[in-house]
Amino acid sequence: MGGAVRESLRELAKECSLPAALEAMGERWSFLILRGSFNGLYHFEEFQSELGIARNILANRLARLVDKGILERRPCPEDRRKIEYRLTDKGYALLPTMIALRQWGERWETCVPAFPVLVDTRDRKPIAQVTVQSHDGRVLQKGDLVWALPEDVAEDEDEPEARAAE
Repeated sequence: MGGAVRESLRELAKECSLPAALEAMGERWSFLILRGSFNGLYHFEEFQSELGIARNILANRLARLVDKGILERRPCPEDRRKIEYRLTDKGYALLPTMIALRQWGERWETCVPAFPVLVDTRDRKPIAQVTVQSHDGRVLQKGDLVWALPEDVAEDEDEPEARAAE
């Protein structure tokens, strides 16, 4: 991903969304808590038992994910004294990132397929690899990408205001 824009990474970090995203998620435990949430864990005790995480670390990470709006705390419907941690829309939006990280780990770190296999509920076939796609759905490779300043981005002729709203 070469490109026309080449500025100091230190300067870009002030406005770049990647450091902000990493700050929101924290580190390994936050990703594992998120994975647990996607897999139906809701209660502190479930996370603690399934992940084998120390209670103080779990409490800290859950609080951070709640503060960042990724999880929400709500009373359990069956017992209002118990608290559930549920994914928010912002949390659900991390699903493609989680899948991409898992697929990357399978290919480059463990070198074996992960189990269980993530499948489409409609036909029970494995999901496709997460890819970077162009506006028209073409899969892009690293040589197809370039950084551009907002004023150098081509507008969609059909919806010129759509890009500005993003």
